Amino acid sequence: MPTVSLVSAASLDKDAAVVIGVHPGPEPAAGSAPVDEALGGRLLAALGALGATGKPDEVLKIATLGQAPFPVVVATGLGPNGGALGSEQVRRGIGAALRSLPDATHAHIAMGDASTAGAAVEGALLGAYTYTRYKSQPKSSALRRLTVGVTDPRDRDARAATRRAQIVADAVTLTRDLVNGPPNDLYPEVLAERAAEAGQAAGLEVEVLNEKTLRRQGYGGILGVGAGSARPPRLVRLRYLPPRPRARIALIGKGITFDSGGLNLKPGSGLPHMKSDMGGAAAVLAAIVAAARLRLPVEVVATLPMAENMISGSAYRPSDVLTLRGGKTLEITDTDAEGRVILADAMVRAGEDDPDYLLEISTLTGGQVVALGNRVIGAMGDPDFRDRVVAAGDAAGETLWAMPLPDHLRAGLDSQVADIANLPDDRWASMLVAGRFLAEFVPDGVPWVHLDIAGPSWNGAAPHGYTPKGGTGAGARTLIAAVEMLASG
Repeated sequence: MPTVSLVSAASLDKDAAVVIGVHPGPEPAAGSAPVDEALGGRLLAALGALGATGKPDEVLKIATLGQAPFPVVVATGLGPNGGALGSEQVRRGIGAALRSLPDATHAHIAMGDASTAGAAVEGALLGAYTYTRYKSQPKSSALRRLTVGVTDPRDRDARAATRRAQIVADAVTLTRDLVNGPPNDLYPEVLAERAAEAGQAAGLEVEVLNEKTLRRQGYGGILGVGAGSARPPRLVRLRYLPPRPRARIALIGKGITFDSGGLNLKPGSGLPHMKSDMGGAAAVLAAIVAAARLRLPVEVVATLPMAENMISGSAYRPSDVLTLRGGKTLEITDTDAEGRVILADAMVRAGEDDPDYLLEISTLTGGQVVALGNRVIGAMGDPDFRDRVVAAGDAAGETLWAMPLPDHLRAGLDSQVADIANLPDDRWASMLVAGRFLAEFVPDGVPWVHLDIAGPSWNGAAPHGYTPKGGTGAGARTLIAAVEMLASG
């Protein structure tokens, strides 16, 4: 990560790529006055000559050719001017600008004021993200220094927001790195090791359960899903305990390191991005580490079930009956509905800690993508807690949509031979059915939320705003914001 600092708005370093905002008109955004002055009042004419529209994701570069102390102005579209700049407006615009500067070593943000400094830093760090670990000649982001111009660099609120933004960006980066990792190098044992290392570095309590311990302790769902792989499953438990916690929340994240679909094999077109099926576990790991770094007064316990869903002679089959932790029996009707199977075990274990709240996140259903697309997270569960999580996630820059969990969907999960089936014959409302299945494993009276990030966790299209192609880090910011919400009462 580059060094980040707040500086005087008039401080324009000679080596910096200077980023300004543009509204439709074109109209330079707040904070660009020092840049215009350095250019001799010619900024608006330059924007007009380039045909600037000020639309989001538009990025234009103006070479100063020695007419200013800095070499280039990067004009990024912000959309309509509604007065005060919104945080997501800033994050998205600056993220797009930094994506266009892969070779810049110093970027200076000349936009907004102290109230948007945190959003500016977050957008810049997320936009500058690269993943080149497996290139023969890996090249990380060139950015070494990031400065943000504000009226008073000593402003305490701006400094606190900047620190938080760096921690949040680190969390999203960790999530993206894990999701982008290839499954031959990131299988359950390795993911468990990475989680343990990150947890220990953050001062968390760490427990890793191997396949023998999982068998002794009755985790039939995790063992069943992982039975077809030569790489055995794991369960990781992480605990952050502050001195005087105001609440206790259980976070659960699905950690399928690769999903072939099992004997219900996925079509070939659906396989290449199945390495992202552990995006929920990655987001939970990143969120609990961030909670510790932010010293939030909330006890957080993370439960991360990890398995590979593969095909072999030992793979679990449709019609198998598994005994889950806690004793409930489960008929497998489709081996490609494996995420809810490992989550059932994990949610039962999480409930044994008597949490005040339970929040689970997973790349769970294709139905989420059909209903909400690739940028909107589906949120289900206890209506009051669900709506609070949705509001927190939206404010953090992610887009969530509250969905219902109709009781009549439970009947479709009835099994003739076991307590419950993992998938009904009727495939309609599959996102909601999955949520209704998970509801069976939530302790009575505990407010809970299920977040389906199947689409948002992976961007197979062109980059946009601060979102790269590949792993997006979806969900990490929402989880952090939800814990902060509980910390504030």
